[in-house]
This record gives sequence, C-alpha cells and structure tokens, in this order.
Amino acid sequence: MTELLAVATITILAVISPGGDFAMTTRNSYLYGKRAGILTAVGIAAAVWVHVGYTLLGVSALLSQSPVLFNLVKMFGAMYLIYIGIATFRHRPVAFDLNGESAVLSDKQAFKNGFVTNALNPKTTLFVLSTFTQIVNPDTPILIQIGYGAFMSLAHLLWFAAVAMMLSTPQIRQRLLQQQRIVNRIIGLILCGLGLMLLISSASS
Repeated sequence: MTELLAVATITILAVISPGGDFAMTTRNSYLYGKRAGILTAVGIAAAVWVHVGYTLLGVSALLSQSPVLFNLVKMFGAMYLIYIGIATFRHRPVAFDLNGESAVLSDKQAFKNGFVTNALNPKTTLFVLSTFTQIVNPDTPILIQIGYGAFMSLAHLLWFAAVAMMLSTPQIRQRLLQQQRIVNRIIGLILCGLGLMLLISSASS
C-alpha cells in the first residue's frame, strides 16, 4: 500500500507540473479545438507506455548507465520542442468562427504532436525511470508493475484531456484566439526555452 501511494503521489505531481506536454496540449486545444486537444492528450498517454515499456524490459538500465545515449534522447527531444516552438511563434493567425468552420488539425497530426512530445520528453523518462528504480520493489509482481504503468498513462490522459476541454471552451478559446499572435509567441518562446534548457543540460553533462 505504501508503494502504491508513493507511485500515485509522484505520478500526479509529475503530470501536473508544467512542461512540453502542457504547452503542446495548450497550443492544439486553443488553435484547433477540443478534438485536437484531446487527441493530443491521447498521444501523450500512449507515449507514456514507451517509457514504461523500455523500463520494464530493462533498457532503462542502459539509459541510466550511458550518459551519451541519454543525452542523445534529450537532444532529440530538445530539437523537436525548438522546432515546434519556432513553428508556433511564426504561426499565422487562424481564421475562426466558433459557430462555423475554423482551422483544422488532422487527427493523426494531433495524436503525433502529443506522442512525439512525450516520447522524447526527458522529464517523463526521468520520472518513469526513477519511479521504477527507486520506489517500486524489484520483487513487485510484473502485473502490478504494468498496473502502475497503466495508472501513469491514465493520469496523463485525464489531466491533459481536462486541460484540452477547459482551453477549448468557447469563452476561453475565443479570448485566446482574439489574442493569438501574442499567445502563439508566448507558447513558442516557452517551447523554445524548454528545448534550449535541454540542449544546455545535454552539452554540460
């Protein structure tokens, strides 16, 4: 029970802390609406299984013992965040009519945005890696460990779906869209800033 509470507490704190996942969900939700935001959340939740999978398979030991490999993961994640950040900063204002047609992001692209952002997110790598190596007992049955992974994925899905639904409500979305040049630049700078921080930490490691 103590192990379960520890995993649950750390998961919730990790999920709600700001980062690339939050910025990506915010971007897609207000620009393209609730469906895009929720599919981004689904992509994020699906990518959590990537981290859980390689951790349960023991690949996490390789990452933890190989700074070069881990830094490569961080660099790829950093470059993706910077790429999306620049694209968001330069994003042309989208025409919007909350009662009619507006800009559309394909379901596949929305899911991909969320999946890639989380799959290459060192924050999630460290969170899952530290949870399974420092908190979860090696003797814990594999089915229970998979259950922990399912909880982590579900927590990401529920939190970011809630964020998507909140930011895509007509009142909030309309206000954000009316100021979308400023909002895009703020989100773009945040994404680029996160990416640059990762690049700097990789270079100094």
